[in-house]
Amino acid sequence: MDKIYEALEKVRKQSPLIHHITNWVTVSDCADIVKVFGGSPVMAHAKEEAADMASISAAVVINIGTLNTFTIDAMKLAVSTANKKGIPVVLDAVGVGATKFRNDMVKELLKYKIDVIKGNSSEVAAAAGISVTTKGVDSGHVSGNMIEIAKNFANERECVVVVTGKEDICTNGENTFLIKNGTPMMSKVVGTGCMAGSVIGTFCAVEKDYLFASAAALVCFEIAAENADKTSEGPGTFKNKLFDKISTLSDISINKMKKIEKI
Repeated sequence: MDKIYEALEKVRKQSPLIHHITNWVTVSDCADIVKVFGGSPVMAHAKEEAADMASISAAVVINIGTLNTFTIDAMKLAVSTANKKGIPVVLDAVGVGATKFRNDMVKELLKYKIDVIKGNSSEVAAAAGISVTTKGVDSGHVSGNMIEIAKNFANERECVVVVTGKEDICTNGENTFLIKNGTPMMSKVVGTGCMAGSVIGTFCAVEKDYLFASAAALVCFEIAAENADKTSEGPGTFKNKLFDKISTLSDISINKMKKIEKI
């Protein structure tokens, strides 16, 4: 993991177009975070244009936080087009396990090729078909070893699985990384999880190794969060400072602060 800054520089130089069909609660945050990292966000939710927008994009990010039947149709069109084009698809499985409708719709999306499945522990476990106790969109209790659950799911789906939490898990089933950056302040602000999914999509747009891209994205995002927390007065100032600290990330700060372990 010595080339994390190089991946960030690729984002800044290439400014990839990232097509989102995402959570209405955090749509502005997701757009902002992609822009601050150097990408170009677009939020096209209408089924009439979802395929066309995906066809000109470098990655597609699907976030089911505010799920409805209309956006599901658009999601399928965007993902199908991305699969045909060979560009990465990131699925942020927000709230999976909370309702039957949400579980059923994720099963529909998983009929397509998804390159990165991201969620908290209960979301990922539920998406993998394991019975969990959920708290809406917050992480609930999961019985079993989360690393093994993620690895098995990644092998089953032939994709990268990202589990966010106090320590993030990134795995493709064969290789697994633990990322220990970040700050508890991130859990005090609505949207940091959704933003993480958007950042992963942005890095996957410029890096063909989606495991590396996912890990590098989280390291950069969470180092910036650590730096923002040092001078923030609370959740409000933290969020503003987060964007500032992302824009000033350097190779020196990343190499000095990164906490990533291959297991």
